[in-house]
Amino acid sequence: MQHFKTQSLIPQEAVRLCALGLLTERDIPFGELAVEVRRFVSRILGPSLDILGTSIESLRYRGLVEVTGPPAAPGQSLTPETRLRIAAAGRDEFHDLMTSRVRAPMTDLSRLITALKLRFLPALSPDEQRIELRHLQAASEEYLAQLRDLRAEHGADERGGLLGAWLGLDIAQAEERVAWYRDRIARP
Repeated sequence: MQHFKTQSLIPQEAVRLCALGLLTERDIPFGELAVEVRRFVSRILGPSLDILGTSIESLRYRGLVEVTGPPAAPGQSLTPETRLRIAAAGRDEFHDLMTSRVRAPMTDLSRLITALKLRFLPALSPDEQRIELRHLQAASEEYLAQLRDLRAEHGADERGGLLGAWLGLDIAQAEERVAWYRDRIARP
């Protein structure tokens, strides 16, 4: 039975989704995994110690990954060369994170989560992919409704000035995003 979180993912869960998603594609050295996660997250959020300070090494302690190559010496943490693979518990966690809701408004964090979901969508079954695309479409429609409401209240006439014009840009982009999701959902 599929379930959904009632809240959007928190930053640490977004980092975990990124790391586990990369590990669904291939076994990877710890150092390379850390660099790829940092690179992806930073391109959307910018450098952030709050987000990137989350230890990827904690995946091992939680039983989400397994060491496939020589581990670090006893009492040491993982070395950059230590190869990791996703564990069964990691696959379950990945699935839970992939099927969590994305909520409006479109904050930088929700944009990161959306990008991660789209990046790793092929790891889900075709039916689950369509469901996730519908959820992303719904979040975009909710955000579009919020923008339209804001424009109606503060920027629909001459008094809206630059705010009205700026909201118009965001509304046009949100409308394009909704249409893009509809097109992807309609594809076989």
